[in-house]
Amino acid sequence: MHVLDNPAWHALTGAHRSFAVGTEDAKRYRPDMSPFAAVADPDGPRDALTELVGLSGGGDSALGVFGASTGPDGWETLGAYDCWQLVYEHETMPEVRQLGDDARLVALGDDDVPDALDLVDRTRPGPFLPRTIEFGGYRGIRVGDRLAAMAGQRMRPDGWCEVSAVCADPEFRGRGFAATVMVEVMRGIVARGERPFLHVEATNERALGVYEALGFTRRRRANILVCQPL
Repeated sequence: MHVLDNPAWHALTGAHRSFAVGTEDAKRYRPDMSPFAAVADPDGPRDALTELVGLSGGGDSALGVFGASTGPDGWETLGAYDCWQLVYEHETMPEVRQLGDDARLVALGDDDVPDALDLVDRTRPGPFLPRTIEFGGYRGIRVGDRLAAMAGQRMRPDGWCEVSAVCADPEFRGRGFAATVMVEVMRGIVARGERPFLHVEATNERALGVYEALGFTRRRRANILVCQPL
């Protein structure tokens, strides 16, 4: 199996093992970092996920499980996301617009979390929690004191790193900010000797077009099941 066929599992048992809680067959990220979880064998017994109940907050919080089609008995399915998994395999970075004189590219850290949470709340790019910033590699664009755009990294299966939380304040859209911070994150990934990948909901044709214009290609369809214990 390719590591990208079960990326959360290979990240949680590899580069992100220090962020993982769980058992031999099922693991999740710390609840303050990410809601994502995985099982060693997505086609194996459905009850592997029950091992996560009660582990570091896992008992009553929703989980996004990569590769699972149904949750175990006694779990409620809240939704399922049909996604495309895209990969970037070029040696060079795509070109992006120059920032205007009023904007500056910045590295994001702990002090930027309140602004990042506010931006995510208004733009809904996907999960970003109080300690998601610990994944590292987050970049943003500030216009004055305002965080106008940001992007970061998430899962790191061996040889790859996921680009995540790509978003821009609606007031600043049309200036290429999201692409700029995304490419800056990709640059850091490639410099580390890894390759970028990402997930986007299959119905989001606009985002798919943007990512493909940057040079990403569709690798496979991926399912993310959102469920929680009853």
